[in-house]
Amino acid sequence: MKKNAARVTTIIASLLSLLWLFGFFLSIGDFYNGKAETIDKEPVETKSATEQTGKDLTVVALGDSLTRGTGDDAGLGYVGLVTEELKERLRPQEVQVYNLGINGQTSAELLQQLGMQNIGRQLEEADVILMTIGGNDLFQQGETLVDLNLEKVQGLQQTYLANLQQIFTTIRQHNSDATIFILGLYNPFIDLDDSDATNTVVRGWNYATELNAGQFEKVVFVPTFDLFQLSVNEYLYSDKFHPNHAGYKLISDRLAPLINWEKETESND
Repeated sequence: MKKNAARVTTIIASLLSLLWLFGFFLSIGDFYNGKAETIDKEPVETKSATEQTGKDLTVVALGDSLTRGTGDDAGLGYVGLVTEELKERLRPQEVQVYNLGINGQTSAELLQQLGMQNIGRQLEEADVILMTIGGNDLFQQGETLVDLNLEKVQGLQQTYLANLQQIFTTIRQHNSDATIFILGLYNPFIDLDDSDATNTVVRGWNYATELNAGQFEKVVFVPTFDLFQLSVNEYLYSDKFHPNHAGYKLISDRLAPLINWEKETESND
């Protein structure tokens, strides 16, 4: 009886061992054939280009009062809003931002600023460069539109374009890789009686800026004219010139996806 019981026990143990081995080899086979099921069946989230490379993003912002964020009661401006969105998208990587904008700055003054040694060092570190420039060259605190003279505007534009050409050239001397996003002008005076004339001037200015930017690699012209065209007063600060928080949000919502898309495209090349 004892021998029979022992024999039965041995047979059962052998069968259990065979079943274990069968299950083991089946699992191994599924693993190498890519059929193994994972415990976590949640969809895998696609990571942005910066997350894939693990590299922090450095943003340098240049230009005038729009880059400074004048008119935004929240104190963010488009640079701050873009930064917030990029930080959210690119977690856990860091987004470093250097806002070098100056209220009232013209293209000639920006060109002078770029000649400063410490500015050159910051440009060298940049992955993305944001820029608003030209509004003060054209509007000159509204004086240009008091007595609109197209010949005068043409002269202002030629000087601005020569400066802009040198601005891009100077930036590229410091940094040949960073993508530059230059924002076009909107027309804050679109509700005035001469809106047709001022619209023509601003659109022509933007077109010339876009052509100038197109001469350089990785320079992206970002239009803003259409964002303010239909309801300009809803998006202007009390000075009726600078954007309010909602206006800056319009700009940010257009700019941030372009930056993220461009960096992802760059990573896949």
